Amino acid sequence: MVHTLDLHFQVPNSIAVYVLETSDGPVLVETGPHSRFEHLEGELEKIGYKVSDIKHVFLSHIHFDHAGAAWAFAEAGATIYVHPRGWKHLHDPERLYSSAKRIYGDMMEPLWGIMKAIPEELLIAVEDEQEIEVGGKTFKAWHTPGHANHHIAWQVDDIIFTGDVGGCRIPNGPVVPPCPPPDINVEAWMNSIRILKEQNPRLLYLTHFGVEENPVEHLDRLEFIIKDWADWMKPQWEAGREVKDITPEFLAYTSEQLREAGVTDEIELRKYEAANPPYMSVAGLMRYWQKKSEGAF
Repeated sequence: MVHTLDLHFQVPNSIAVYVLETSDGPVLVETGPHSRFEHLEGELEKIGYKVSDIKHVFLSHIHFDHAGAAWAFAEAGATIYVHPRGWKHLHDPERLYSSAKRIYGDMMEPLWGIMKAIPEELLIAVEDEQEIEVGGKTFKAWHTPGHANHHIAWQVDDIIFTGDVGGCRIPNGPVVPPCPPPDINVEAWMNSIRILKEQNPRLLYLTHFGVEENPVEHLDRLEFIIKDWADWMKPQWEAGREVKDITPEFLAYTSEQLREAGVTDEIELRKYEAANPPYMSVAGLMRYWQKKSEGAF
């Protein structure tokens, strides 16, 4: 059984964490930000668990909305599974946290909480296609860059926990790609989508947000939108425009796409904006075109 826990980060249905029932107790996929840790404690209690009951935590990647509270579960005794490129940042988060604080300033702690180091004995770096057995369940790691170069999609039987490589979708709405800097790589993302499709999953569990029952249709749409947004951004980059000047135009463009896809309620549009801030995608895609011009990939 899989439980979906809504962290109510700014708005409902923006960040989910998942609890899997196993014969060795509950397993957590994602932790959300530390700022929502007390709320998560309450959600765990509603399904009959305490934080100390969680002995295994599987992370898709180390961005704060996915892994910010991992250290708190480690403090309670959990083992944390993460991509090898993310391992060092969870073991010594000072550089990661300081870099983010330069962006968020005084809002860093209210938005994301704090971050402490996780002891190396509680951190497991997981290789591509490695399988972890917990309580009769096999968690298979698929290294899936594109959104982040330290990204893992976790497969259990015929379901996949996609992290951000599976996109962002407010329930009953269309999927959109979260494209923050610094790691956006369109070609890598396309290959990661191919990997997900090849597993023929029955269900996708999206961190942003909920269960997707039509994986192929969902991933086809995601592939189209990633390419569409990148193509829209290229002439902006070629013209040397600033992120702050492009963002209002990009917001108008993507909002119109959402309306055409059936999202007409202004509250739902604001949920998409909160879950996937347009200025972050502008910055990420502009950086993608710059790196691509430099031959980085």
